[in-house]
Amino acid sequence: MDFMKLLKSVEELLYEVVSWLVFYPITLWSSIVSPLRMMQYADDELADPAEDQYSDTLSPPLFLLLTLLLAQVISSAMPSIYTDATLPPLLAPTANLLLARGVIFGVLPLVMAVTLVRGKSIKLTRDALRPPFYSQCYVATVFVFVAGIGLDLLLIPHLAGLTSGIVVIALSTIWYGAAEVRWFKLDLGMSTASGIALFVRKFLIAIIVIFAVAFVIGWSLKNWK
Repeated sequence: MDFMKLLKSVEELLYEVVSWLVFYPITLWSSIVSPLRMMQYADDELADPAEDQYSDTLSPPLFLLLTLLLAQVISSAMPSIYTDATLPPLLAPTANLLLARGVIFGVLPLVMAVTLVRGKSIKLTRDALRPPFYSQCYVATVFVFVAGIGLDLLLIPHLAGLTSGIVVIALSTIWYGAAEVRWFKLDLGMSTASGIALFVRKFLIAIIVIFAVAFVIGWSLKNWK
């Protein structure tokens, strides 16, 4: 009986992993072309029973983690000014650092989610933070993925990808900023100017926190070895 339960669990796990091949591209494309709809979708899905949530897409945190894994694969396949010996720990394409990267880049949707909760004058609790965090994961994941490709282009030897890298990072930032400003206007009822000012301020805070967290984790990994 226990063996049959184990076999059933393996079957379900296999189906779940294979289904990512279908639903990951769907989630990525939908997040790119319809960021506001995906943010609203994330909010709405949390109101459904757990077994019915995100039945036609990937859940936002899983989407973020899989994208970071894909980014590692792409990064490892591109030429870089770093060698294996000099590669910073948090840029190394090793699977055991996926969770660390998830924590670091999870700061971006977290900062924006806290901003939304505070903007509505709601008490900051785990339950209140979850819906905006989930919705922010969709747009933040696209930004992190595309901006990461831009960073990889910047690291190509002899500055061969300098112009392309700058353009990719700039376009991803503009896309992300536009999506966030539109969401702030819709969700918080503010003007475009106020939304832009709020986004720039919180985005800079998130970048500072990301660098701080990355430094702490990188230092810890270095000393752990």
